[in-house]
Amino acid sequence: MTFDPFTQYDRRTLVASDPVEIDAPAAIVWEILTDLPRYGEWNPYCVRAESTLEMGAPVNMMLVDYTGSGSLIPWCEYLCAFEPGRLLSWELPGTPEFPYEARRDQVITPLGPYCCRYLSTDAFFGENAIHVMNFTQGWVKRAFDDTARALKRRAEAMHQARTTVAA
Repeated sequence: MTFDPFTQYDRRTLVASDPVEIDAPAAIVWEILTDLPRYGEWNPYCVRAESTLEMGAPVNMMLVDYTGSGSLIPWCEYLCAFEPGRLLSWELPGTPEFPYEARRDQVITPLGPYCCRYLSTDAFFGENAIHVMNFTQGWVKRAFDDTARALKRRAEAMHQARTTVAA
């Protein structure tokens, strides 16, 4: 069964990318999402990522500041879901110094052998969730939409290249 963030989280504090249909197998999309060293080649928002992708492992990232400056922001979250071909998630636990809990889910839904749907969400939790949502919703949505479109382009190009070579 496919993970559905819309039934798991409070929609008032959930930011979602537009879902994109990708004309490539889910396995290629998964390959791209888990090939962290290559993020800088295609991802306009998360231009660097490092992790062992083991449950609980840190995911160290460099994110483009979508609030306007375009500078790079170091960011660290922790892997919390890893379902090959379907779900890749990391979370930011709240602390007394930084009480802004969040979880990023990247959901792949196979639609057939050569097509799938991709959706990315950020859910904010805790007593500050609505404030974080109000402050970040616009730029997080833009960043996730840009990422989804870039992932689509990369996956379809990879699939096309592999299909051409195989023919």
